[in-house]
Amino acid sequence: MRVVQFHRPGRGPRTGVVRDGVVFDVTDEAGDALTLLLAHHAGAPEPRGVAAGSYASFDVAPHEDVAHLLMPVFPTEVWGAGVTYKRSAEFRDEDATTSKGIYDLVYVGARPELFYKGRAVHCAGPNGDGGIRADSAFTAPEPEMAIIIAANGDVLGYTLCDDVSAWDIERDNPLYLPQSKIFRGCAVIGPTVVTPDEVPDPSALHLRATISRGGHEIFADECGVDRMKRSLPELVHFLRLNNPIQDGTVLSTGTGIIVTQEQALHEGDLVTIEASPIGALRHGMRKLPLDA
Repeated sequence: MRVVQFHRPGRGPRTGVVRDGVVFDVTDEAGDALTLLLAHHAGAPEPRGVAAGSYASFDVAPHEDVAHLLMPVFPTEVWGAGVTYKRSAEFRDEDATTSKGIYDLVYVGARPELFYKGRAVHCAGPNGDGGIRADSAFTAPEPEMAIIIAANGDVLGYTLCDDVSAWDIERDNPLYLPQSKIFRGCAVIGPTVVTPDEVPDPSALHLRATISRGGHEIFADECGVDRMKRSLPELVHFLRLNNPIQDGTVLSTGTGIIVTQEQALHEGDLVTIEASPIGALRHGMRKLPLDA
């Protein structure tokens, strides 16, 4: 099952199931997306719903007067996993000036790096805007597969996340990691959640990411999830170890796609992250003001 949430003018957030390129509104049968995912995980049949329009018609810039996609779930909390790919460890250690080697130690260590990203208020959805901190000169996208987790650790579905990060702040000192990772627009999530019965082997997912500026592509790269060192059960185990989570927690699993400082994000850039069958997550970038 491929689940979305969408805004309908005058009716607010709605829950949809995508079939053959058409969004079926299942809100009246299933409730919000998290309730639907939990019911599906428990064995409930897929709701039928009523055709609401083509998926493409909802995949547009958000505006209160226009029907558009929302985050596929409104996360109770968002967490990230770091240095789960060798390429990420090598890049960070190469460019760090005060923390040489610590990222490779995390990569080979028994304990993964896990960090808090925030709540729904820190996040954006499809075609929205990621944030560039006012005090950052090197903010970069981190294209990642993310999982939606139940409180007991079960995986409810797979989605995409851009773990937008102010790398220059973390590079100044690793103790600045929360400021590097948590700010308005620091996580962009979507466009759909695909349930585990549709993704029997998440390691087979392949991510492709691009950055466009002024209509011209300035960056493109791709990476298979099979290159991730850490397993999903391992990441979930450490996330939940003495740390109660709620249903609907999002865990982004790390990136193997590295954007260098030469392609640091600018206001107005368009980031696209694609993975079948989840879809294409597109979003803009906005420089945040100093006073907000």
